[in-house]
Amino acid sequence: MKKIISSGFTLVELLVVVAILGIISAIGITSYNGYVAGAKKKSTKNVMQQISLGQTEYFSENGEYYTHGSNQASCDPDNGTSTALETNLLGGADVINKDMGYFVCAHKDGNKYKIFAKEDKASNQCEMKMSWNGTFDAPGTHC
Repeated sequence: MKKIISSGFTLVELLVVVAILGIISAIGITSYNGYVAGAKKKSTKNVMQQISLGQTEYFSENGEYYTHGSNQASCDPDNGTSTALETNLLGGADVINKDMGYFVCAHKDGNKYKIFAKEDKASNQCEMKMSWNGTFDAPGTHC
């Protein structure tokens, strides 16, 4: 009786390996996407805190806080409010950009200010709010 020696993998073995790799990559991609979203959110909170510090300096120089208008609706991503914030409060540093994934603006809240950040996505947008004293309002359930 001759013994048959196999020098390769069977089709079933290859399919099992491909299926396992597919499952592992699906888990990895989901985890990575969650990591990226969390990093963008944390980066946006950091920028909002920098803007808050800039507001303190702006107030000491001008006697009022820098804002875009009297309500959140006046914060429009197409009217250059991010560039104005960077120029007036952050010394011209380009920190609010498309890679951040959020649009940031400030508006009047009585004689104080509020800082808003809204995600650029069309659906299921995350919105963060920070009051003049540096505290963040509770985020929505999808944020």
